[in-house]
Amino acid sequence: MIHIFKRGTSEITLCLLHSEGHDENELMHVAKVIDPHANILAIRGNVIENGVYRFCKRKTMGVYDEKSLIEETHRLKSFINESARSFGFDINKVVVIGNGCGANIAINMLLHYDKAFHKAILFHPMIPKRITNLPNLNQCKIFIGAGENDYLTPQHEVVELTQILQSANAIVDVYFTKYGHQLSKDEIEAARIWCKEKVIYDV
Repeated sequence: MIHIFKRGTSEITLCLLHSEGHDENELMHVAKVIDPHANILAIRGNVIENGVYRFCKRKTMGVYDEKSLIEETHRLKSFINESARSFGFDINKVVVIGNGCGANIAINMLLHYDKAFHKAILFHPMIPKRITNLPNLNQCKIFIGAGENDYLTPQHEVVELTQILQSANAIVDVYFTKYGHQLSKDEIEAARIWCKEKVIYDV
């Protein structure tokens, strides 16, 4: 998979998963705010839809192609594991930062792999697929940034997603802004504080 790796000075590696229509460079500035000392592994989505990069195919707006979702989730997880071996970073200290469709495939990894990530920062996520057999996320810490006026990922879906993750034994903090679907400075700053000071946000 097309990617960028930048060596940092800490043991943490930030895995960046971009939103629809962007590429591996989208969240570089976010990573520098969240943890300027971390390694960075920024990955480009493997699917091209209508000329833009995504992490899996869709059937319609907001409805994922289940076969593609499964295949790309496995492909991405395998690539992260291979990257850990190639670049020599600790697979158990990976913090994923996902935006939009990048956040969605990160959620799918969390729900299908034991200890997929050390922590997760998810901006404007939706529920990629509803499953009945939830894993045990073993108190994995998850930050969700969302907008009260987000037409693509409405507030009620963020609340439902939070409940699903909590039912899987994750510790989830949600930060709502008054904005829409665009990633805001407020969310990024809230995520930085959450990572540094473990501030708790409520749904």
